[in-house]
Amino acid sequence: MFQLLVTSGPAQGTRYDLTDGEYVLGRDPSECQIVIKDVPAVSRKHARLIRSGNGYAVEDLKSRNKTYVNDEEGGVEGTRPLRHGDTIRICEVRFTFQADVPLAGPKQPMPVDGAHLAEMSEDDRDSLNSTILKSFPVDVSSSSMGSVRVTASPEVKLAALIEITQNLGRAISLDEVLPQVLKSLFKIFVQADRGFIVLETPDGKLIPRWVRLRREDGHDTIRISRTIIRKVMETKEAILSADAATDDRFEMSQSIADFRIRSMMCAPLLDNEMKPIGALQIDTLNQRQKFQPEDLELLVSAAAQASIAIQNAQMHDAAMRQKEIERDMQLAKDVQRGFLPESRPDLAGYAFFDYYQPAEQVGGDYFDYIPLPDGRVAIVVADVVGHGIAAALLMAKLSAEARFSLYSEPDPGAAITRLNEKLSRLNIQRFVTLICAVLCPKTHKLTIVNAGHMAPLVRRKDGTIEEPGEKVSGLPLGITDAITYEQVETTLNPGETVTLYTDGINEAIDKGGAFYTIDRMRKHARENNHGPDHLGNLIVEDVRRFLAGAVQNDDMCLVCFGRS
Repeated sequence: MFQLLVTSGPAQGTRYDLTDGEYVLGRDPSECQIVIKDVPAVSRKHARLIRSGNGYAVEDLKSRNKTYVNDEEGGVEGTRPLRHGDTIRICEVRFTFQADVPLAGPKQPMPVDGAHLAEMSEDDRDSLNSTILKSFPVDVSSSSMGSVRVTASPEVKLAALIEITQNLGRAISLDEVLPQVLKSLFKIFVQADRGFIVLETPDGKLIPRWVRLRREDGHDTIRISRTIIRKVMETKEAILSADAATDDRFEMSQSIADFRIRSMMCAPLLDNEMKPIGALQIDTLNQRQKFQPEDLELLVSAAAQASIAIQNAQMHDAAMRQKEIERDMQLAKDVQRGFLPESRPDLAGYAFFDYYQPAEQVGGDYFDYIPLPDGRVAIVVADVVGHGIAAALLMAKLSAEARFSLYSEPDPGAAITRLNEKLSRLNIQRFVTLICAVLCPKTHKLTIVNAGHMAPLVRRKDGTIEEPGEKVSGLPLGITDAITYEQVETTLNPGETVTLYTDGINEAIDKGGAFYTIDRMRKHARENNHGPDHLGNLIVEDVRRFLAGAVQNDDMCLVCFGRS
């Protein structure tokens, strides 16, 4: 006689006696003789068993998720003959095929669920449990007190430990590692009713990360004794309790009584430096099926393997999070670049140069060329305090508000005053230094407003350097809205250039701790008479040589423009 035993899944423990020539397996009760319930991934007609000679064969019915025999790679193709002990896996449900076993019990399966058990007497439940357990390869032995103890056979335990090793070797995330551990342990400890894995968070909290119940339709809430978990983690020793209800080591005795826990085992999870990272606990409700010392040894072995897999999964998860952060940072970098000018102004008789390099992927420096309605162009350079994501977000806000303010107010001083009012109302405890130079290409007049920034370097035709607006510089933007910004005017003559910059350039620090300085920039500006493009490249290359491999400590922004 042939049988099919459900060894995992919602109907775990169900036995099918195979006597007919064909059995269809799937979730459609109208077309399947062996119905797989409560597993949506199973196809309506997933697979079938076919009588073949003096045995049976299995065939996949073009299911979505395939049918596997002994977890062979690729799944079943065509018809696959079955041998005694072969495992058939359909999604998360496993069957064991057995040959040459005596016919016992009804042909139709008897599901073991809470409703059936509640209706049975204690003797009926014991009889049913005995029948189901005997269909597995288990050992039944008498304890010293005369009770019956049911344990998995050595072959099953070895197979389950191998399965744990294989599953953990393939798992790459915690959500794969943890359920696989508990699933395999329930094959080893057939008396187990509940199991859970607790992990310690970086701030020291104990969080149950995964729970498994023998009755998969159960709705019990797992309560843990943090005292016993802490004791296991602190001593790095596993604990076996033959009768948890009377064990004075448990702090939450009432919860143990509520859940009728009788026997339990708890083993620590340790990292590669032997530091505790959590614990693994298995317990049972049946006082006649107490765990034994040899069971604890198996649990400790499984916990050691699980610890390694958990660490690997945590490292993998951390690597994936880092990759996601890097992708987000690259996206933020691309978005931020979108706030910067795509091209330089095309003004007859004028040339422009600009350079932007954040210290991180995104930064808080900002520059823009803003064409105004009357033909003028506003050249803005700003520096949000700090750098990184927070500075970049404020930089994005600054970009939009600066354009709106300069479009709305023809007077540069009034426009920057309005911009400051908007930023101050954000109340975000960050400030912005800014220099705004509005150029009129018709009159060559340059109107400058300074909000706590370095003054522009204006190189006159004779090589002298002027820094207009230095004496009327106001407070940085965002400190207080009770301020009015002043403006100064100057005129650009042919051959004269203007240099605007952020402190990431003049305060660049070499490996010896020396600063690049504004004086060095003044010297380059004074000695350059080849236009803004030549001056800008000269300063950038000199800063790079100055750093000579030192880490860039701040965002850098440089804008040079002038008359030809």
